[in-house]
Amino acid sequence: MKVMFPGSFDPVHLGHLDIITQAATLFDEVVVAVMHNPEKPSGMFSVNERVEMIKSATSHIKAVTVHVCAGLAVDAAKTLGANCIVKSVRNVTDLDIEVQMAYTNSAVGGIQTVLLIPQPANAFISSRYVREVAHYGGNVSSLVPNVVDTAITKAKGR
Repeated sequence: MKVMFPGSFDPVHLGHLDIITQAATLFDEVVVAVMHNPEKPSGMFSVNERVEMIKSATSHIKAVTVHVCAGLAVDAAKTLGANCIVKSVRNVTDLDIEVQMAYTNSAVGGIQTVLLIPQPANAFISSRYVREVAHYGGNVSSLVPNVVDTAITKAKGR
């Protein structure tokens, strides 16, 4: 079975990699869908940079591919041939949001969602906080894969 893990991944962090790894043990193929909304300004990294970092960070995980997608996640899943969507739930707030989104995706696209829980060591990590800590010069090396830490360090030197 092929599943899709959608997100902005700006930047990809260890919590994302945890979910990708879990999904790869449960399913035959995991498609990481870097979702892009052209109406929103770019974040920390361009879409192409995010794709390359995810490819590098997941190169050791069998049957993981990375694609750029726009629009609705349910449409992207259908286009990519995914049978369901995988999402991460870190806390009760995430659960509330993801359950509502799962119901909506099922109603409008007929696609089911599988919710995975990250390992406790990764449950607090969010791209938002990685960006914020990095913006103020903090060390994010314990939160992100090496490829992302290197890119952030390089960007600081600009």
